[in-house]
Amino acid sequence: MLSRRQIPFFNYRALFESQEHEIMGVLRDVLSRGAYILQQDLRDFEAGLARYLGVKHAFGVADGTNSIVLALRAAGVGPGHEVIVPAHTFIASVYPIKAVGATPVLVECADDHLLDPSAVEAALTPRTKAILPVHLNGRTCDMASLGRIAARRGLTIVEDAAQALGSKFQGKFAGTFGLAGTFSFYPAKSLGCFGDGGALVTNDDRVAERVELWRDHGRNKDGVVVDWGTNCRLDNVQAAVLSLKLRGFDAAIARRREIAGLYDRRLRQIVALSLPPAPDAHPDHFDTYQNYELQAQRRDELRAHLEQNGVRTLLQWGGRAVHQFEALGFNVSLPKTELMTSRFIMLPMNTSLADDDINYICDLIEQFYSRA
Repeated sequence: MLSRRQIPFFNYRALFESQEHEIMGVLRDVLSRGAYILQQDLRDFEAGLARYLGVKHAFGVADGTNSIVLALRAAGVGPGHEVIVPAHTFIASVYPIKAVGATPVLVECADDHLLDPSAVEAALTPRTKAILPVHLNGRTCDMASLGRIAARRGLTIVEDAAQALGSKFQGKFAGTFGLAGTFSFYPAKSLGCFGDGGALVTNDDRVAERVELWRDHGRNKDGVVVDWGTNCRLDNVQAAVLSLKLRGFDAAIARRREIAGLYDRRLRQIVALSLPPAPDAHPDHFDTYQNYELQAQRRDELRAHLEQNGVRTLLQWGGRAVHQFEALGFNVSLPKTELMTSRFIMLPMNTSLADDDINYICDLIEQFYSRA
C-alpha cells in the first residue's frame, strides 16, 4: 500500500518560497526607486535575454500573445495572407493571425506533438505568407525541414517559443531561427514572472525598430508618435524578477531534465504509454521539458486514479486542439491530432518536485496498469 501524499500539478507557493529572500529584495529595490515602466531593469533583462539566446535584439512585452501579433505585423502579414500553424497549440498562437487580418491554416502535428513539416508542405497555397512553428513542452520543432520549405517558397518564419525558452535544435535556440521569436513568461513557464509577461527577439534591425515603437503607442525615443502602436510593455517589476530567475535558469533546466529522465526510466516499459523523447535521445534536440506530456491509453481512468491518490494532472488547453473549439468556426479534419488529443495527459513537471514525488507518481501509474 502506497503512503498517500499530495502533489499539485504546479506548486506556485513552493517556487516562491525557494527564492523568497532574493525575490523580496528585488521587489523592494524596484519599488523603492519608483522605476516601473521602460526603466533600467527592463533594459537589463532585455540585454541578458539577448546574450543568453545570442541575438541582436530582445524586447520585453506584456505577454506572449502580443509578442506574436507584433512579430506578424512586422513580417508584413495581413489580409489576404495565410499562415500555417499546428492545431495542437493554445489559442494564443492562432489569435494573432486573425488579429492582423490573415487566415490561420491549421495542420497536423508529428509524433513528437510538434508541427509536422510534411503537413506544412501539403498545406501550401499561393496565399501562404508565413509558417508559425509552435515549440511545445520544451522541445524545438524540426527547423531544418521547416527552414527548407520556407526558403524554397520565400516564406517568413515567426516562432512561437512560449514553452521552449532554452531548448535547442542542432545547437541553436528555439526562437532564433526565423524573422522573430516570441516567448511567454506566464508564472508556470520554465522562466516565469508573477503575472503576464513576454518577449520578442530578432536579429533584424528593421523588425527591432518597429517593435520598439509599436509596443509603446508608436512613440519614438523623443516621445513623438510616429506610427500606430499599442501598449504592451513588460513592466520593470516583472523584468527585475525575470533577471533574477534568468541567472539560475540553466540549473532549473538541468533539474527538469533530471525529472524527465526519471519519468522515462520508470515508465518506458509500460506499453499503454507513449512517452516524450528522453533527454539526449536524439543528437539534434536539447529538450527543456517545460511540460511532461505523454499519451496514455485509458487516459481518463488513469487521471482519476492519480487524483484519488493526491496527484494532480492536466489536460493541456482543456484537452482540445484549436480546431476542436466549435465556436471558432474551423471546418477541418485532423485525425492524427484528434487521436493524440484524446490520449494526451501532462504529469507534474517543475523544480519544486523531489525524486520521491516522481517515484510516487510512477508507482501509482505502474499500479494502475498492472491491474488492467
